[in-house]
Amino acid sequence: MHRFDRSRRALAFAIAGLAGFVDATGYLAADQYFVSFTSGNSTRLGVDIATEPARAFIPALLIGGFVTGVTLGALVAEAAEARRKTMVVGLSAALLVLAAGARVAGLPAPFMACAVLAMGVLNNAFLRAGEVAVGLTYMPGALVRFGQGLASAIRGKAREGWLANLGLWCSLAAGAVGGAFASTQGGALAAMLAAGLAAVLFVAALAIERRGAPQSS
Repeated sequence: MHRFDRSRRALAFAIAGLAGFVDATGYLAADQYFVSFTSGNSTRLGVDIATEPARAFIPALLIGGFVTGVTLGALVAEAAEARRKTMVVGLSAALLVLAAGARVAGLPAPFMACAVLAMGVLNNAFLRAGEVAVGLTYMPGALVRFGQGLASAIRGKAREGWLANLGLWCSLAAGAVGGAFASTQGGALAAMLAAGLAAVLFVAALAIERRGAPQSS
């Protein structure tokens, strides 16, 4: 994270917040399954296979949908080159608009399908040498790096930018709180808010890449 300029770091925090928001709305709408937390869905898959085999297809489909989204996003990112963030965030926003439409229409399956694809796509916003540079919809890596940085700080050898990893987690957690609260006011409202937030991030990504900020990752 510390290798990115301030505008890109802010965008990463905002995208993590969006991911938390969407994951909370999906979790509450789909019987406690996730749209981006694949570790949780993998655990649910194992539990469902052991206890309710007839339901195991749900987490399996969500995991497959997430991987499909990541694959689609990677293809778009490679084709977009210098406009990678704009195209990736834009595609994710379009999918969240479709998800919101499905939620308004009372179609839970299409809502979850579009939401999980959007979250998979979004992980291609920050790449370096074709690999994910910043995990935006999952936080284990960020928390591990924060813990390692904390250990270095205790030893008096603080690593540059280690606190940014905690910032990513806080952004996702804050987004989840917002998504949960919005869902209590209505699932359709929460989905529309997520689409609106994604549209704002699309405009932000477009502005960053048009400005030609230093880092292109």
